[in-house]
Amino acid sequence: QVQLTESGGGLVQAGGSLRLSCAVSGRTLINYVMGWLRQAPGKERDFVAAILWSEGRTAYADSVKDRFTISRDPTKKTVTLQMNSLKPEDTAVYYCATKPRGSDVYTSWGQGTQVTVSS
Repeated sequence: QVQLTESGGGLVQAGGSLRLSCAVSGRTLINYVMGWLRQAPGKERDFVAAILWSEGRTAYADSVKDRFTISRDPTKKTVTLQMNSLKPEDTAVYYCATKPRGSDVYTSWGQGTQVTVSS
């Protein structure tokens, strides 16, 4: 079992920055992918970014590429999403999640943190 706890959401003006953190506790993350996904009101949950825990390889949605950066700290067991040049369309609840490497399905989720970007 793994427990995920997000922090760092809030309200920011367009063009500003926020950093989200996800604290991970429980089982090892070797061969697991850590991801950030988001869900805006009335919309489906969308992929934002992911990182392969053991190797640090990353992937991003086109909508956030060059603005967001995902990273992990193995010593602290945290995953961070640095969000720059925020836009109103980035407003959503952001979730930290994990899945086995090679799987399409995220199996563990955090409770989510709200990010609101005002225009």
